[in-house]
Amino acid sequence: MPIFAPAPLNSHIRIVYQSIMLFRRKKPATWSGKLREFLWPRKGFSRGLRYLSMRVLRLSSSPHSIAIGVAAGAASSATPFVGFHILIALALAYMLSGNLIAAGISTALANPLTIPFILAATYEVGLIMLGTGGSGALAGQDILHMLGHLEFSHLWEPVLKPMLIGSVPLAATSAVVFYVAAFYAAKLFQSRRHIRRQSKMRTRAVGWADEL
Repeated sequence: MPIFAPAPLNSHIRIVYQSIMLFRRKKPATWSGKLREFLWPRKGFSRGLRYLSMRVLRLSSSPHSIAIGVAAGAASSATPFVGFHILIALALAYMLSGNLIAAGISTALANPLTIPFILAATYEVGLIMLGTGGSGALAGQDILHMLGHLEFSHLWEPVLKPMLIGSVPLAATSAVVFYVAAFYAAKLFQSRRHIRRQSKMRTRAVGWADEL
C-alpha cells in the first residue's frame, strides 16, 4: 500500500494550465502585429544575424572550410537566381571542399529585404558592362514584376542578359570579401575557444591535485 497517494489528474492539468498561462502574452497578438513582427522584429535584425554568425563560427571545421562555405553562400546570393541560391551555394561548396552547412546558412544574405537591391545592382552593373551606361535602369521591384509577368524570350535581352553579366563581378567580389572576413573570424573564434578549454582543463587539474 503506497504511503503517498498520487495527486488527482485534475491537479496535474491545473498545474500545466497555470504554467502555460504564465508564459502567454497578456494581450493576444493581432494579425497586423504578427505581420509587423515578421517584417521588422522588435529586437531588430541584428539578433538574427548574430545568431546565424555564431552558428557558422561554432561549426567543427577548419577556418578555410568554413570560409569557403560562407564565400559560396555569399557568391550565390549575389546572383539573380532567386529560389536556387541554396542549390548553387551547396554545389560550389562541395566542389571547393567547403563546409556545406556554412554555405546554406550564408544564403540568408539574400532575403526579401535584400533581393530587390541585389537584382537592381546586378542589372545596373550589367548595363554598364554592356556599354549602355546604365541608362533606363529598372528598380529591383520592377525587375521582379517583369520576371513574374513576361515570357523568357521577352526578358532575355533587356533584363536577364544584363543581370547575368552584372552578377559575375558582384559574386566574385562578395566571395572574396566574405571569405577573408569568415576565415579570420573563424580562426579567432577557434583560437579563443581553444584557450578557454585549456584554461578549464588546467583548473580541473589543479582541483584534482588539491584533492589528492
